[in-house]
Amino acid sequence: MGADRRRTRPGLRRVSALLGCSGVLLAGCASMPDSGDVHPVKASQRADSQVRVYAVPPRKDASPDEIVTGFLEAMTSDDTNFDTARSYLTPEASKKWRPEESTTVLAAAPDPGTPVSGQRDNPGMSYPLLGRHIATVDAQHAYQPVTPSEYRRTIHLSQTTGPDGKQWRIDSLPAGLLLGASDFERNYRSVNKYYFASGRDVMVADPVYIRQRQDPVTRMDPVTQAVKALLEGPTNWLKPVVESRFPSGTGMQLKDGTTSLAFDDRNGLQVPLDDKASHVGRTQCLKMAAQILFTIKDLSSARLEHVELLRSNGSQLCVMNAGQAEGYAPDHTAGRPDHQYFVDSEQRLALIAAGASETDEPQNVVGPFGDGRLGLGTVGVARDEHKAAAVSADFSSLYVASIVSNSELDQPVLTSSGKGIDNRLSAPSWDGRGDLWVADRNPAQPELKRLGRGADTAEPVKIVPSLAGARIEAVRVSADGVRIALLLTKDGTTTLRIGRVERHGGGDDTVVTVTELRRAAPQMETVTAVSWAGPSRLVVVGKEAGGVQQVRYIQTDGSNVPKGILPGLNQVKAVAASDDESQPLVAYSQEDGIVRLPAGANWQTLVKEGTSPVYPG
Repeated sequence: MGADRRRTRPGLRRVSALLGCSGVLLAGCASMPDSGDVHPVKASQRADSQVRVYAVPPRKDASPDEIVTGFLEAMTSDDTNFDTARSYLTPEASKKWRPEESTTVLAAAPDPGTPVSGQRDNPGMSYPLLGRHIATVDAQHAYQPVTPSEYRRTIHLSQTTGPDGKQWRIDSLPAGLLLGASDFERNYRSVNKYYFASGRDVMVADPVYIRQRQDPVTRMDPVTQAVKALLEGPTNWLKPVVESRFPSGTGMQLKDGTTSLAFDDRNGLQVPLDDKASHVGRTQCLKMAAQILFTIKDLSSARLEHVELLRSNGSQLCVMNAGQAEGYAPDHTAGRPDHQYFVDSEQRLALIAAGASETDEPQNVVGPFGDGRLGLGTVGVARDEHKAAAVSADFSSLYVASIVSNSELDQPVLTSSGKGIDNRLSAPSWDGRGDLWVADRNPAQPELKRLGRGADTAEPVKIVPSLAGARIEAVRVSADGVRIALLLTKDGTTTLRIGRVERHGGGDDTVVTVTELRRAAPQMETVTAVSWAGPSRLVVVGKEAGGVQQVRYIQTDGSNVPKGILPGLNQVKAVAASDDESQPLVAYSQEDGIVRLPAGANWQTLVKEGTSPVYPG
């Protein structure tokens, strides 16, 4: 991390303490701990979220090395308005610096390189800031991973004259904050804002990053930061496919001066809004409250029971309780899945109860997929668990049939003429609208296909921009129906991309496109399998460069999930997760068969022989 290149360090302090305070969040206490050791550490040292950083201003006659290192350390603190960090800047530079506008994330703390003395026409000192750029967080709080690359920017110092005589200060610097990954993870946390899918009363998660504790600029606690971010509207990537029930174009905000929102003794949250909320109707207000309730519920260690919106004069606008809000959940029509499904050793669709023990025997589904009339390769079960889609054992044909009643096996709804099973149909996937998705991997005519409501006609889906020679290997659509995960293979490497599903027109004239694919697992060199595992989380199987196969959780924005690497499992070919995050993961291992991972346990074998494990979806 280059720490040996730092010459002199100011007295920055990090204090670690066990959390003993009560309140809504588990991020940390607001007061200074009264026990525990105080010792200097490097900004790049790995630190958990309980560590607090207290920046120290520059000493009199500090050297240029001390000024640069001290400023880089001060950027990692929670200091009000970054006042201590600003004390390392000239007054002019401090006025121009906007740390809230963006955050550049490096793999490790930025390393000041060898300084260069200025010339006569540009006196002072210049320091290169070196590192490996891995992500950027923009002004909308959206995390954007980048292909890891060399970071090199310049910080410039000059001498200013003040009460203490001439002092070195920074007069030119990169925009925003510059943090190493461990300091970013200590200072920020991911939270899902929620908006409605365009034209539907279904919530869609929009992940953003807020401060773990009080925001240095706004002085807002995390709950208030999350509500403020929600009111500001969806991030640019998601905006074309979602809507907010907060009045558009009015700039509705929290009541002026609101910096803290706390639960009351009934686990309710009161949210005061400004004057623009005064004339909102009850129906719209309830949907606004539902957006806040979904956004805040994961920030608390306690269950949020209701949200009450208030006018600026303190009078009640409306109240939404948690039970009512569940009607807007992406999977509310299906509810909690009753079963886990897989293809058994005789190529039939089998199921086992979601809460079954290791000794419980699986059963075959009713109908043509369970009675052996058709040998199955892969399957996708509709979210209502009434029907399924199955790809034949030779991967050439896609069928749709009931799994709750006996019926005839109809003609396939789609066929592929690709040569060899690897060049035919992918495993199918159902979205929350009831649409069925599958990829034809035929090199002669590769296409992404959609069957509206699982109907007989497969419509090609245009991908914008084009895949530029990459081929779709696997398809997984989110429960809300507006995001799609694709495994794309090109030049022997398979990567994971997340696309936005846009629908234009209506009824039979609806045109569906997948747009603006973004890389979702940049840390992995190749990805083998993927499944949705909640509103903005995926579980993936893959390898980092030079590493071994991993099963891990990642966020849909490409950021890491804390403690996201799961217990090891060999030769994993498929993985399945439920939208209900309390359900265990299920996977297919060539060594161990169909296995599952209950909370707090290791992998357990369900069936020694079987493939294609799936949850509904």
